[in-house]
Amino acid sequence: MKKWLLLIGLGLLGFFCGSVRAGEVTLLGAGATFPYPLYSKWFHVYYQKTGVKVNYQSIGSGGGIRQILARTVDFGATDAPMSEEELAKAPGKILHLPMALGAVVVAYNVPGVPSGLKLTPQVLADIFLGKIRKWNDPRIVQLNPGIKFPGLPILVIHRSDGSGTTFNFTYYLSRVSPEWRKRVGYGKAVRWPTGIGGKGNEGVTGYLKQFPGAIGYIELAYAHQNKLPVAALQNKAGKFIRPTLESISAAARTNIPPDTRTLIVNTDAPEGYPLAAMTWILVYQEQAYGGRSLERARALVDLLWWCVHEAQEYNEALFYARLPENLVRINEKLLRSITYRGQPILQEK
Repeated sequence: MKKWLLLIGLGLLGFFCGSVRAGEVTLLGAGATFPYPLYSKWFHVYYQKTGVKVNYQSIGSGGGIRQILARTVDFGATDAPMSEEELAKAPGKILHLPMALGAVVVAYNVPGVPSGLKLTPQVLADIFLGKIRKWNDPRIVQLNPGIKFPGLPILVIHRSDGSGTTFNFTYYLSRVSPEWRKRVGYGKAVRWPTGIGGKGNEGVTGYLKQFPGAIGYIELAYAHQNKLPVAALQNKAGKFIRPTLESISAAARTNIPPDTRTLIVNTDAPEGYPLAAMTWILVYQEQAYGGRSLERARALVDLLWWCVHEAQEYNEALFYARLPENLVRINEKLLRSITYRGQPILQEK
């Protein structure tokens, strides 16, 4: 009898110790600042549910790519997909997993002009090229019948620092304006033809609120939080689309490649907002490296499965759009391809 009690006691001890060890797993991530509010919420909820901690450092997309290449984190995060050159530096295959959708919005401060200003891609490009200089320019007036525009000079506000927001905005302008593509191009930082720079979304937002006649690009949440009006942009289908959570999610209902390394700006989706953007988490497909345990690899994959399913319910309150079903399905396939010593980590999901 004593022997059985001892065995039961040892079994219970092993069970509780195993639970403690699982709960003590701390996953490390670093990268994009854009999804930081969302990731903070997700990882707090996940810790409460599972006991698995996630330490995420908001250091920018470039930093996230550098950290995953160096294998100093369990996952990186980026708002722009890795280039072929960057992927070639990786010691193993890296997967891009879309986590949420956001938007770059064109916000403005024009007295007497309500939210809903309409802009075509060419007019928007010419404003940021400095070719359209006043708000009562005939090209703006023609697009917005019924609105009386003041003769205020247009003051372009752009980012002074490198950012994923700038990358998506300038990539869009390069797609819709041959002149912009030739004169300016795209990137996380560019040489702006006109305007003044603000550091971060906060700096651009501050200038927009301060200067009547200003126009600039910021993330959706900043426009909502600061009650700034935003423009409806004409998409490929010829529709003027406002940046709502529905139109942002719709932008990704298009042909997404299996590796998801694409930008959805200037989307083909008829109801899609043309300046929507994905944000990715980056992980190695083969998880048995650098002395990593199977337990750690499994904790990472379980976290990411939760992120693309249950966690999506927290997106909209923080002004991020949910993943559409086509992206969820792609993510599921990518997660099932993650291995440990060549064996799939996900078996039953």
